[in-house]
Amino acid sequence: MKDNNDMPGHLARRFQQIAVAVFHAEVEEAGYDLTPVQYAALAAISTNPGIDQITLAGLIAYDRTTITGVVDRLAQKGLVARNPSSRDRRARELQITDAGRQTLAGITPAVEAAQKTMVRGLTAEETEELMRLLRKAIAAGNELSRAPLREVSAQAAKDK
Repeated sequence: MKDNNDMPGHLARRFQQIAVAVFHAEVEEAGYDLTPVQYAALAAISTNPGIDQITLAGLIAYDRTTITGVVDRLAQKGLVARNPSSRDRRARELQITDAGRQTLAGITPAVEAAQKTMVRGLTAEETEELMRLLRKAIAAGNELSRAPLREVSAQAAKDK
């Protein structure tokens, strides 16, 4: 039987635990109350105004059935607005609010600091290599995920 430290799944889970803890510590220290998924959603809505929740879920590789709760919390915090879609009466278009833009601008330095802390034991070259290998492994396994990443152009998202 292999040691857990020789199993990529175990190491990925441990790194995720560290990443989430570091993210929360940096963000809370900066005075914000957002989870990593809420941050990813807010950033995606900011760069893709008018997208619907299903498209948002694909853009951040999050489960379609639970993205509603993420958007609910962002809306409750006044960071995003849901507007009726002009193309599909069942869908809602997501827009970042002024408060959301201010939060995103204010939280970004803390998120960037968290990213640096997560790889603090690596050189710049090792960090680049880790990122390259993670992207490669994720791309190879994307379709195996319960919530695969879906690349969607901004125009395609608006056309939905």
